Amino acid sequence: MCADVVKESTAARLNEQLSRSQSVGRMPSVVAGLVRGDGLVWTGTAGGVAGDVAPGVDVQYRIGSITKTFVAVLVMRLREDGLIALNDRVDRWVPDTPFGDRTVRQLLSHTGGLSAEPPGSWWERSPGLSGERIRRDWSADQVVDEAGRRHHYSNLGFAVLGELVQRRRGASWFEVLSEEVLRPLGMTRTTLTPQGPAVSGWAVHPYAEVIMPERVQETGWMAPAGQLWSTVSDLGRWVRFIAGDTGGVLPASVVARMREPQAVTDGDAWTSGQGLGLQLARHAGARLAGHGGSMPGFQAGLWVDPGTGTGVVQLVNCTTVSPGAGGGLRLWELLSECEPAPVRPWSPAAAVDADALALTGQWFWGTSVGVIRVDADGCLVLESVSGMMPTSRFTRIEGDRWRGDGAYFTDEVLRVERDADGRVTCLNVGTFVLTRAPYQPAELIPGGVETGWPTR
Repeated sequence: MCADVVKESTAARLNEQLSRSQSVGRMPSVVAGLVRGDGLVWTGTAGGVAGDVAPGVDVQYRIGSITKTFVAVLVMRLREDGLIALNDRVDRWVPDTPFGDRTVRQLLSHTGGLSAEPPGSWWERSPGLSGERIRRDWSADQVVDEAGRRHHYSNLGFAVLGELVQRRRGASWFEVLSEEVLRPLGMTRTTLTPQGPAVSGWAVHPYAEVIMPERVQETGWMAPAGQLWSTVSDLGRWVRFIAGDTGGVLPASVVARMREPQAVTDGDAWTSGQGLGLQLARHAGARLAGHGGSMPGFQAGLWVDPGTGTGVVQLVNCTTVSPGAGGGLRLWELLSECEPAPVRPWSPAAAVDADALALTGQWFWGTSVGVIRVDADGCLVLESVSGMMPTSRFTRIEGDRWRGDGAYFTDEVLRVERDADGRVTCLNVGTFVLTRAPYQPAELIPGGVETGWPTR
């Protein structure tokens, strides 16, 4: 189960924190795990209700909106297979909605201006309805804002994305998920309905020390917004997936794109955001990706720092956690504090491409200075030294053409220009002309040079 284990002293602090969270948060039970490297390095449980299944790393809890991260991966797989484009209008694939002019990207990033919930009753606590039944009740009320204006979380949008997957694959979204994602990743305990052992969901009275069972409803057409059940063991694998260990289900570069911010979600604070199906947060100096989840009787959360691969999963079986519990991120903080992620040692490459090596060193954009180096992957890294030279990284397309995959020059093409004898004269990227000396040679500088530098 564990790739390695934390030190005994670290485990003691983590267990103490989890027990404290369970007590302060008045949680019937909680199970948590920390991920680093190839898997879980610590797991813990606290609490338990007499007559209910005891918490454990392979015991199922309902994970609510973490379901959305799985649906988003299915959508991105459709894109990789050329079956959709992110900028496709919704009505191209799912007709007869009041928001057909919104795009797939906007639904993934909750920027489509859709209502948070479908028409009808409180869907998480009501028997699930079919898409046909919900369509009968659709109205203009399902559009609450103009497209792209701001983030507005929408469960409805992800139900539509689930239907999109079904229409393009010819099978239910969960059948597709099982075949294309869960089975390849070995996530055998992530299911549409509870497959024992699974805990019960509970409501804790806010002003008395009593609990009552929550009714678990199957959510029908809304299932892609929050239906799934899973375990800490399975979600530990999902944390690694979000960090980039994708097992071939998607290219790591596509998952990295899912982690890119599409919208700020907390206004002036600018500490949380939304990617393509992933929630984002800045916490304790790190940029995290993951998602929270809640359904009646359950709370869930998973987060990972892709830079270090350190992540956390926490599952709780109560509708509302009392304030002050600390949450799973406190466990993540403790691991980072007690056992920082190991520094990756430097080691030399066996060889470097001769053409790439010839491009290294100092370059000028006007009077701004940058330096190009070749990294361990054979990519060009342009680093700013002074002035307005943008920092970026470039991967080779072919020959003398390189594509930017970071910062200012993302997806821009860098062209290596050569003279008749094959000597490099300049670099051209997005109309920026980079030369070996400031504004020299003058004939290569757009607009020319009036007088040149004063010299004796």
